Amino acid sequence: MEVPSISAAMLLLLSLLNQVNGEYEVDVFKTNGCDLFGGSWVYDDSYPLYDPKECPFIEKEFDCQRNGRPDGAYLKYRWQPSTCRLPRFDGGDFLRRFRGKRIMFVGDSLSLNQWQSLTCMLHTSVPHGSYTLVRTGDLSTFTFQDYNVSVMFSRNAFLVDVVSDKIGRVLKLDSILNGKSWKGFDMLIFNTWHWWLHTGRKQPWDYIEEGNAIYGDMDRLVAYEKALNTWAKWVDSNLDPTRTKVFFQGVSPDHNNGNDWADPKRKNCKDESKPVFGPKYPGGPHPAEEVVERVLRKIKKPVYLLDITTLSQLRKDGHPSVYGHGGHLDTDCSHWCLAGVPDTWNQLLSAALIQN
Repeated sequence: MEVPSISAAMLLLLSLLNQVNGEYEVDVFKTNGCDLFGGSWVYDDSYPLYDPKECPFIEKEFDCQRNGRPDGAYLKYRWQPSTCRLPRFDGGDFLRRFRGKRIMFVGDSLSLNQWQSLTCMLHTSVPHGSYTLVRTGDLSTFTFQDYNVSVMFSRNAFLVDVVSDKIGRVLKLDSILNGKSWKGFDMLIFNTWHWWLHTGRKQPWDYIEEGNAIYGDMDRLVAYEKALNTWAKWVDSNLDPTRTKVFFQGVSPDHNNGNDWADPKRKNCKDESKPVFGPKYPGGPHPAEEVVERVLRKIKKPVYLLDITTLSQLRKDGHPSVYGHGGHLDTDCSHWCLAGVPDTWNQLLSAALIQN
């Protein structure tokens, strides 16, 4: 039984859903059996897809070159699927095809990472085009005025609600009141994982609530799955697949333990300058990815997995490291440099959208 993912150089027919034992079996978009997410990274001197200097709006935390990163080889790697070629991104064509559409990324700072990547890829494709960038609270809206295309980012770390109560901040695993703001879009790309493991001062909640029960804590993977099941029910109850195409970003991995890439001398991603070569990651599947796949098997509406986990696991060299917002005081092995790995996520997203 497969999770629906976009896995072709040419998308043919919408998946047919067949219910089997309470779950859904999905025929995946394919052309000649090609899987765009299985492959390896190859050096390509024509990369990156854009010069980050041409994107004046990149957040400081992602702008590794401007922050002084001395090496540049990490910019030159292209994702090569094993049995086909990923189409090169064409931002002008993307904007023409999606004229008048609204796209929203919903999630944490990894969604911000991908949103900024896409806005850079589009802006540098039409550098003389008019655009506006408006930030209001947790909502950022980048509009390409000549095409009336809006690409938005709504910051929401857990997808489910976090509310202030008399006992403190409560993470409500079975509540999505903020989902009202997600309706009416042509495309939604959801993501959550990064904040589920935070503890201490970085943990933005004091208690977990499920139904009438209050917990001081619980196994984070268990809580994550409960929250994703709530989100899945929300999608089934609130979205019209003829109006809105829905993606789940997949789990973006960090690199804070060299044992994961078979280099036990490494504490984290600092000073890494090359990918893990080949198609397999020594550390194996990400546990949160397995949770995502399990939830998506149960969902009734079409939700397509942008299966970026393994290809991103291979890029231990792609993080800001000490060239992010915190410098040498805060080594960042979770987010990604721009230009960089999220550009490939958006190439995959573009291939899925345009060729459908």
